Amino acid sequence: QVQLVESGGGTVQAGGSLRLSCVAAGRTFSNYAMGWFRQAPGKEGEFVAAISSRSGAYPEYADSVKGRFTISRDNAKNTVYLQMNSLEPAATAFHYCQSPESAFAPVATFHPIGDSSDYWGQGTKVTVSS
Repeated sequence: QVQLVESGGGTVQAGGSLRLSCVAAGRTFSNYAMGWFRQAPGKEGEFVAAISSRSGAYPEYADSVKGRFTISRDNAKNTVYLQMNSLEPAATAFHYCQSPESAFAPVATFHPIGDSSDYWGQGTKVTVSS
């Protein structure tokens, strides 16, 4: 059974940084693209970032976070990270780790919000105060 467990959320002031982690279990982690998705209260969810399988050579970012967020993966630790810098109050949301059902799926799979067959974590809350 595939499990995704996020951590690292919290409360930070605008301009601050947080690093989210997502540990995966239940399958060969390196074979699967990984992504982050967020949903603010009362708003539709949105794609944040994704990284390709294996070496993670092909990251993609939402326009709203380019230059401030970095997604990375450590296959030895079965973990994907999201480093978030220069945080804005608009980032206040639950952040979810996401991964496709199929191995070696392209990062385009995550747009606009992935597929109903994707695996999801339980989410970690990020609050950015102004």
